[in-house]
Amino acid sequence: MLIQLKRLNFYLIFVIDILLFAASFFLAHLIRFEFVFSESIAAQNFSLLPFVLCIKPSVYFFFDLYKGMFRYLGIADLWNLLKASLAATLMILFGIFIFSRFEGFSRAVLIIDWCLTFLLTGGLRILIRYMYHTYLRQKNSGEKFNLFKPKKQIPVLLIGAGNAGEKILREMLDNPGLNYHVVGFVDDNPNKRGRAIHGIPVLGRVSELEAIAAKYEVEEIIIAVPSATGVQMRTILDACKSCNINFKTMPGYVELIDGKVSVKTLRDVRYKDLLRRQPVELDSERISEYLREKNVMVTGAGGSIGGELCRQIIKFQPRKLILLDSSESGLYRLQMELKHRAGYQRYCTVLGYVEDEELIDKVMRRYEPDVIFHAAAYKHVPMLERNPWQAVLNNIRGNHILVKKSIEYKVGHFVLVSTDKAVRPTNIMGASKRVCELIVQSYYGNGTRMMAVRFGNVVGSAGSVIPLFREQIEMGGPVTVTHPEVTRYFMTIPEASQLILQAGAQGEGGETFILEMGTAIKIVDMARDLIRLSGKEPDRDIEIRFTGLRQGEKLYEELITADEGVVSTSHEKIMVLRSNGNWNGAGNQQAFRMRLNQQLDELYKVSACHDVCGIREKIKEIVPEYNVQESNCVL
Repeated sequence: MLIQLKRLNFYLIFVIDILLFAASFFLAHLIRFEFVFSESIAAQNFSLLPFVLCIKPSVYFFFDLYKGMFRYLGIADLWNLLKASLAATLMILFGIFIFSRFEGFSRAVLIIDWCLTFLLTGGLRILIRYMYHTYLRQKNSGEKFNLFKPKKQIPVLLIGAGNAGEKILREMLDNPGLNYHVVGFVDDNPNKRGRAIHGIPVLGRVSELEAIAAKYEVEEIIIAVPSATGVQMRTILDACKSCNINFKTMPGYVELIDGKVSVKTLRDVRYKDLLRRQPVELDSERISEYLREKNVMVTGAGGSIGGELCRQIIKFQPRKLILLDSSESGLYRLQMELKHRAGYQRYCTVLGYVEDEELIDKVMRRYEPDVIFHAAAYKHVPMLERNPWQAVLNNIRGNHILVKKSIEYKVGHFVLVSTDKAVRPTNIMGASKRVCELIVQSYYGNGTRMMAVRFGNVVGSAGSVIPLFREQIEMGGPVTVTHPEVTRYFMTIPEASQLILQAGAQGEGGETFILEMGTAIKIVDMARDLIRLSGKEPDRDIEIRFTGLRQGEKLYEELITADEGVVSTSHEKIMVLRSNGNWNGAGNQQAFRMRLNQQLDELYKVSACHDVCGIREKIKEIVPEYNVQESNCVL
């Protein structure tokens, strides 16, 4: 209270409120008695006015109506004002009843006075807010203040009359520094047609976007539909393109984990927006149980999947995060990000190879990891077709060493990041990952929960076609696609990483989890989408050229084989392979492991000689479904 008494603005508003209280009481008498102000009415008005002017300011003080900053007036403030004006009227009614039993007083006058008090004092506060915003907007633009001539703003159309659209609109209305004027909404929900949000109408459907934009001279379109599916985003994108107007989008729910929605999050549409799915719902309690205050090691930490895993893991407050990678630059970038951007300090970096058994042994002894996420692997298909010994050394032997050391040092969870290319593989990379899955299956049940997680291509990861397509588009084309019918499954890096963590929480050991990947997408359709997102037209501005399938590539990727059964889990986006129980032809797990280890020893010897055909033949023995394609067996 003392602080308020020191402010000049308080006295100004207080005096104006006193005048408005008196004016509303006087007008209430005029309205009630049809603007006939007799001597008796005047005497009643003047006799009661001091009591009214004592009660109303006191109640307004009690409801803290002089503490607020009117420039930020909102619904909560107006609701508080309504309660205060009603409370003041009830107190006045009670006082009159006690002293005169309403003899000679009209109760209707007090009801009218309550309405006028709320309207006048509320209108004053709304006017102050409007004047402030108008002044600030014109000040920022260098104009002289003119209350009746607001600055010309960019006419904007919002696609999506839902919660996200309402928040974007409200920020535009509340923030005087933004130079936007929303002319309306576009939404395909027929129940919203003709309705309005904060006075801004819903003008029509997405199919009518071009006509609406032309009618209202719209200069920019903002897509505020974070829950839109990939198909819906493609439809919206095509409609925006037809308008020849700049358009932006707000991120999907996967990128809005913190729940913040604002104009600052708006950005140009990216290809991953076209892959939108419902947000991943994590069972945070189960994940926290096996990560919180645990030593967690991530191999391949400097890569796209490994790095994102680290970003997700630190949210669960592990005791220590061990980052292992053979790439110095990738490891350094992640270290700087964790330290300076995330503010996370409980990490250590290990620069080395997973196939370095002595190094892995020392890391295990020193840091005693409780959980290992094995994301390190070579994964470029054509490169490994020409250098298959590296797939054996890094992918297979590195995984083999980690699995054995996990059992030796009693690691609680071991999660292998696998790939859909391990299903009926036609290339060394996929076959090597299938061998890794078999290694995990052969060793589980020895005190460590071992599991594999299988999924498809990840948008934006190292080796993704999208960076290549963008580079080709920037150079004016052509964009090269291997085959018009080649299709792949895609998901975003955060989505893949979150589901890997979830699968790790659900695994008991020996499972191969499969992440729900949605619908497979043709690579040529992806190329056309990217060309359009760049403001050009495919086959007209940018040529699409087909180069033929590369060595080891398949037209269609699969997530399961015909003889693998899948069962659902407690998480709607995670399935698990049903084990057929025959251990790939061996009688039991121990026999299977002994035979596999013998085959692996033979594979390692052949690999050390860089025998390309020998490596393929040995892998074929381990993975009978491996479809070895004809190729040159020399370097």
